[in-house]
Amino acid sequence: MTDHRLAWILLAPALAVLGGLTVYPALWVLWLSFQYRVPVFSISRWAGLDHYAFLAVDTRFWNAAWVTGVFTGCSVALECGLGLAMALALRGQSRGRRVALALLLLAWALPSVVTAKMFEWLYHPAGGLVNFLVGGRTINWLGDPDLALPALIAADVWRATPFVTLLCFARLLTIPADLYEAAQVDGAAGLQAFARITWPLVRPILLVALLFRTLDALRAFDIMFVLTGGGPAGATETLTVYAYRALFQTLQMGFGSAIGVVVFAFVMVVAVAYLWVINRQDQTA
Repeated sequence: MTDHRLAWILLAPALAVLGGLTVYPALWVLWLSFQYRVPVFSISRWAGLDHYAFLAVDTRFWNAAWVTGVFTGCSVALECGLGLAMALALRGQSRGRRVALALLLLAWALPSVVTAKMFEWLYHPAGGLVNFLVGGRTINWLGDPDLALPALIAADVWRATPFVTLLCFARLLTIPADLYEAAQVDGAAGLQAFARITWPLVRPILLVALLFRTLDALRAFDIMFVLTGGGPAGATETLTVYAYRALFQTLQMGFGSAIGVVVFAFVMVVAVAYLWVINRQDQTA
């Protein structure tokens, strides 16, 4: 028996489980997206591309896509920037580093629903800590269409920044101190040392963190569902929330599956783009 055939035999059980848990459900959702399927009314007939044609002109869908893009772009950019800054601060900290890391892990370890409920109390118009910090003003952070999405982004940044921080901090610890000493001898310090040593070495890890956080943000559901439910007036309704409402609240299985397929395709395109950038970075390194 050749090594190639043995490898496939050993991989067969894992591939079978993976196919049953991922490939089959994905194909079934794709099949549902081509049908009118409303089980509560016993409706089941072929729809073809009708759902996708409707989504192409659906203003609610495009609003949800816009909200998803803004939420993803702003939250991921803030998380990566703050995460790298916090990692640099931790590297330069000589005392209390373990306590700081423990606090970071606490924020990251909290379930998203718990984080959402905590921020719901923080944003409370009457007794919330946020309003107390801004001078006791009565601001309805989650009920104002102009403030709800920034409030969600702030909650997600607080929850996910430690993930980026820990990845960058772990990479910073592996950079030899000799590099900085040699750079200092050559007259490169501060921003020059960061630009010529720190940034090129930490950039691959930051790209990996960027990939994971982007995919998570595109698929985010729990934090906005708990805090706002997609409101007010659709200001925080993302594609995942829209799909949930179609699938489980109106029981339009075919239409909701079509939204899910679009979200899956969008996530895959983003993932492939990121992987292409990462591979290109590795080739040029």
